[in-house]
Amino acid sequence: MFLRLLFVLLIALNIVVGAWLLLGQPYARGGNASDPGVPELRLLSELPESAIATASSATASASVPLTAATPRVVSDSCLALGPFASPQDLHHARQVMTRVASHMRSRQEQASQTSGWWVYLPAAGSRAQALKQARQLGLHHIDDYFVVGSGGQSNTISLGLFKDPANARKRRDEVIAAGFPARMIERSESVPEYWLDLVVPDDTHFDWRSRVLTAGVGSHSTSCF
Repeated sequence: MFLRLLFVLLIALNIVVGAWLLLGQPYARGGNASDPGVPELRLLSELPESAIATASSATASASVPLTAATPRVVSDSCLALGPFASPQDLHHARQVMTRVASHMRSRQEQASQTSGWWVYLPAAGSRAQALKQARQLGLHHIDDYFVVGSGGQSNTISLGLFKDPANARKRRDEVIAAGFPARMIERSESVPEYWLDLVVPDDTHFDWRSRVLTAGVGSHSTSCF
């Protein structure tokens, strides 16, 4: 019985000594505390001064936001096309410009247009004097005249209305050479003109002439709308 008890005590003593040897000594086993390939964590105070400066510079650079590229602003250009002689020509131009213009508007204006050149003798003091002067024209073999009987040109002798100013000057000079004070003036009338205003981007190198083929149409800058 005594021997059995001694045997148990020896075994317990061996267990206590082994535990003290295993747990009571300072940790001296080699190897890394982390898995292979994982960087070791170190306190900032453990790093050399050069490494601290490099880390601070990298942190400052990373904290600066990137400047976004400024978008390019495209401005508009505004111009007027015309004059068009008829509403039909204007309508056709509007159709072909629909795809290139962001805004369009049509408008009508009144314009003064030369209708010809008038050769005449100034109004006489009375109807009788005008008729007498007309007979004198006949004596000088000058025909194709007309005595105006009413209106603002009453008692004036009309010697002709000419489309070509050269023909009008020739007629005037012939009558003057016969001794009569002939005069020549330009006659005009009010006619409608049709215009198309456009708003287009400046960077499109806009070429309206390749689309609008109506003769006599031009362009000029205008205020935007």
